[in-house]
Amino acid sequence: MRLQDCQHLLADSLARCRSTAPDNTLLGQTAASVLIMVSAYESDGRTFFAGGDPVNALAAYWYGFGWLHGGVAMGLLTTGNGTAGCPFTSVIEAIPEFHREKLDEKTARYLRLLDTAISSVSHAPHPSTPAYRFAGQVLCIAGAYRERGWQRMEEGHKEDALACYSYGHGWLDAGVQAGLFAVLANRDIFTV
Repeated sequence: MRLQDCQHLLADSLARCRSTAPDNTLLGQTAASVLIMVSAYESDGRTFFAGGDPVNALAAYWYGFGWLHGGVAMGLLTTGNGTAGCPFTSVIEAIPEFHREKLDEKTARYLRLLDTAISSVSHAPHPSTPAYRFAGQVLCIAGAYRERGWQRMEEGHKEDALACYSYGHGWLDAGVQAGLFAVLANRDIFTV
C-alpha cells in the first residue's frame, strides 16, 4: 500500500466516523478523546509526508488506525458503514533507500516501545466484567501485532514491521484512554 493511499483511507474513515454516545456522557467524552487522537495522527502523518519524512508518516498513519479501530471495537465510534478501513490489505510500499537508517532506528525503537507498553499495564476493570474481558482482547491484539511485526522484520519488511508496532500501540493507547488498563509504569509512553 502506498503511504498516500493509507492517508486517504484514514482521512475517509475519519470523515465518516461518529461517536456512538451522547457528548455529555463518559462514553461520549471518551469517544471524543479517541477521535481527537485519530485526527491528530492523520494530520501529523500528512505533515510528515508533505515534509519528505515517509518514516514518521507511516508510523503516524498506522498509529492513528490503531486508535480508530480500537475505538470502533470498543463501541465508542461508528463509521456508518460498519468498516473503518484496513491499511493491512497489502504490503506497504518501500521507503526510499536514503531513509533506510531512520526506518531501521525507528522500527527497532517502536518494537521496544510496544514491548514496554504491553508490560506496563494491567487490567483495570473487575475480572467479572465484560470490560475486563475486552481489555484482554486489546492486549491480545497488541501482542499479535507485535508478533506480526517481528515476523515481517525478520523477513526484511521493516515498513510493515513499523506499521504493526505503531498499530498495536495505538490499540493499547486507546484502551488506556478508555479506562481498560491501569498504567503501572512508564506513564510517559501513553496518551493519558
